[in-house]
Parts: sequence; C-alpha cells; structure tokens
Amino acid sequence: MNALESAQPGTVYLIGAGPGDPGLITVRGLRLLHTADVVVHDRFVPRALLQEVRASAEVIDLSPTSEQWRRPQAEISAILIDRARRGFSVARLKGGDPFVFGRGGEELAACTAAGLPVIVVPGISSATGAPAAAGIPLTYRGAARTFAVITGAADPNLGPCEIPYAALARMDTVVILMGFRRLPEITAGLVAAGLNAETPAACVKDAWTPAQRVIIGTVGTIAERVLAAGLTPPVVTVIG
Repeated sequence: MNALESAQPGTVYLIGAGPGDPGLITVRGLRLLHTADVVVHDRFVPRALLQEVRASAEVIDLSPTSEQWRRPQAEISAILIDRARRGFSVARLKGGDPFVFGRGGEELAACTAAGLPVIVVPGISSATGAPAAAGIPLTYRGAARTFAVITGAADPNLGPCEIPYAALARMDTVVILMGFRRLPEITAGLVAAGLNAETPAACVKDAWTPAQRVIIGTVGTIAERVLAAGLTPPVVTVIG
C-alpha cells in the first residue's frame, strides 16, 4: 500500500491517532482519514482530527455515555464488519497505537474472521509519547538500557491483573498505562520487590495537549503527590 493511497471499499483500517497532538498522526493515517467512508473513533482521539474527515463520511463516536460506560468489544467489531460488508471503507481511529493496549488485535481478529481485508496503521503510543512530552527518555546511554510497558487494568478474560513485580524491579524504566487507581498498590509492590523507594517517578496527564500536567516524585511519594494534585485518569506513569 502506498502511503498516499486512498481508503479502499470494503476494507477496515485500524489507525493509531497518536498520544494527544493531532499533528502526531502518521501521513498514511491522515490520508486514510481524509478518504474513508466511515470513521469509528474512541474518546482518546484528538478532536481536531475529526475536522479532517470528509463531510459525507459517517462518523461513529464510541465515547462513553451516561447509559453506557464502554461499548462492548463485540458491538464495536460488529459495527466495523457491518459497514465494511456494505462496501464502505472504514477507518477505525484509536488513540495512541491500536496494538498497544488498544484492543486492536481483537478487532483485527474479528474482521479477519469475517473475511474482510484489514490494514493496520501504527501510531505513537502514549507509552512512548507521554514520557517524551514531559522530556523523559525511556532509554539513556550509560543509565537505562531496558524498559517495560505494563497495564494496571484487569482483563475480564484473564481475571485479576497479576503484575510481575520482581521482573519489573530489575528494569531500568517502567511505564504504567491504565494504572492510576492502583498506583499506591503498584508502587508498594515494586518497593517490596526490591526497587529503591527513592527511584525517580513521574505522572503525565493529557500529554501533548494544552492541558498537559506533569507531577514529579519518587516511587515512594508519587502516589501521594498525584492525589494531592487532583489528577484524574487517564494518566501515564514513568518510573526509573
């Protein structure tokens, strides 16, 4: 596929919108957004990107409502399959990268099982984008050669979220997505596994937007500091 090729009928495109700034979407992703017949987006997509959708396109907003906190994944996949089977080109626009805790794999599997062509267009994940917005490198010559990305959210198909604290405590840098409400538990678990409580830590809220906030602390203090600062999820936490 050429980077400037238009969206094709009957095809589903899983597109990463990036971590907050609409300018961080890829050239390919933007071109597909310009030409798709249907755009299905979540609440983490920069709203300015929706202005790039052509006027005749159908736009389906999956943001939570007062009646529904989150659309069931099966319902989302059914929307993609239905529109593609009707011959429309479908842009599934996701915040960050669709394959980094974005359920893109589930949507790929559902559409493929339905016999539909699917093309994945990667995006900048908040796992790397949010630390960059705060000026925090995940690796640094002579100081950090490894990093890990984890989610603090439980998977209903797998049961409670088991975090490998011992392995993480040996990493130079740890990035936590969707772990804001468990931050006291996670930081305590890391310290118990041997991580120094004085290890630097930061929480980044609304990265790459005018509302961006960064709270700095240590593993031992960061949970208390973000609570005092009044931060609310989603927040990306960086340790190391």
